[in-house]
Amino acid sequence: MSDYYEILGVSKDASPEEIKKAYRRLAQKHHPDRKGGDTQKFKEVNEAYQTLSDAEKRRMYDQYGPAFERAQSQGGFNGFEGFRDWASWAEAMKGKGSRVEYEDFDFGDLGDIFSAFSGFGRGQKQRQKQTMGRDIKIDLNISFKEAIFGTEKEISLNRYLVCEHCQGQGSEPGSKFKVCPTCQGQGQVIQTHNTILGSWQSASICPDCQGQGQVSEKKCSVCQGQGRVKKVAPLTIKIPAGIDQGETIRLRGQGEAGLSGETTGDLYVEIDINPDPHFKRKGTNLFTEKEISISQAVLGEKVEIKTIDGQVDLKIPAGTKDGQKFKLKGKGVPFLSDSSNFFTKNSGRGDQIVEIKIEIPSHLTRKQKKLFLELKEEGV
Repeated sequence: MSDYYEILGVSKDASPEEIKKAYRRLAQKHHPDRKGGDTQKFKEVNEAYQTLSDAEKRRMYDQYGPAFERAQSQGGFNGFEGFRDWASWAEAMKGKGSRVEYEDFDFGDLGDIFSAFSGFGRGQKQRQKQTMGRDIKIDLNISFKEAIFGTEKEISLNRYLVCEHCQGQGSEPGSKFKVCPTCQGQGQVIQTHNTILGSWQSASICPDCQGQGQVSEKKCSVCQGQGRVKKVAPLTIKIPAGIDQGETIRLRGQGEAGLSGETTGDLYVEIDINPDPHFKRKGTNLFTEKEISISQAVLGEKVEIKTIDGQVDLKIPAGTKDGQKFKLKGKGVPFLSDSSNFFTKNSGRGDQIVEIKIEIPSHLTRKQKKLFLELKEEGV
C-alpha cells in the first residue's frame, strides 16, 4: 500500500502547516476538473490528507501503519474509537496460546465491523452525498478593463441539468409511485457480515430507489429515471467591478443537477485577467509612468495622462524631479466595502499614481549642445 507521507511528499515529522500546504498544491494539480487532472491521484491525495490532518488519526496511522490504512479505506474507523484497545489486545495476545486464531484473519473484515457502528442512522446523509449535484470549477479569462469596470460573459457548459420533461422527478409525468421492492420502502438495504468477532450488520443506500423508498411505475422517457440530462447550455456570468486576479466567483445552484431532484451543485469561476501594457495594479490603486523632457521638468507644464477613463491633464510643477509621484484621486479601481453603519455600504474608487520619468536625450543638435554648455557655465 502507498505511504500517506509519500503521497503528499512530506516527511513523517512534517508540521500540520506543511501537510496542509502540500495537500493544497497536489489537490489543485490533480483535480479532475482541471486540464490534465487525475481522478485516482486526487482521491489518493485527499485520503492521505484526511488522515494526516487529523491528530488522532495520524497518531494511529503512525502506530499501526498498513492495518489502519486498510481499515480506513473501507470505512472501518468512522466514529469507532475502540480500535486502539482492540488492536493493542490482539498484539499482546500473539504467541501466548490464545484460542483466538488471528494469523489468517483478513483485516479487511475490520471495515465491515466498524461500518456497522457508523452506517446506521446516517442513511439520509449518505443518500444526499451520493445523489447531490457535483460542483463545477472553471477558469474565465477577461481583459484588464473588464476587471476594472465589470462585465457580463456568456459561456457554454456541458453539464447535468434538471430534466424538463419530468421536472427532475425521474418519473414519466402522470405515472404513479409504488413501494421499492428492493428495500421494501426503507430506503436502505441491510447486509450481514460474518467476522471473527461474530455477525455484524451494515446499512447502505438502496441502489434502486436511491434512498427514496419508492420508485415510479414508469421511468421518465427522457432521463431514464435520473431526473437530469447532460447537455450543453449557455450561462451568463456577471463579473463585478474591481475583481482581482485569481479571485473566485461562486454561483450557487449553477453546477450539476442532482439525481431525482436532489440539491444542485455550485459553479466556481476563477478569474484570469490579461495584463495591461500601460497600467499596473496593486489593490485598488493603478500605477503608470509618464515621460517628460528636461525643460518640462525644470520649467513646469501641463501634460496629458492616460487613465482607465481616458485622457486627463496633469500640471507638472517647475522643478519636478525624476521619480516624483503624483496622485490622480478617484482614477483607480472601483471598490465596495462595509462601512461602520450596519445598514449601508461605502463605495468608491482607488487612485492612480503617476511616476515621472525625465527623458535624457542621447543625441543633441549643435544648437541644443550650445545651450546646455551655456547652462553649464551658469551653474545649472
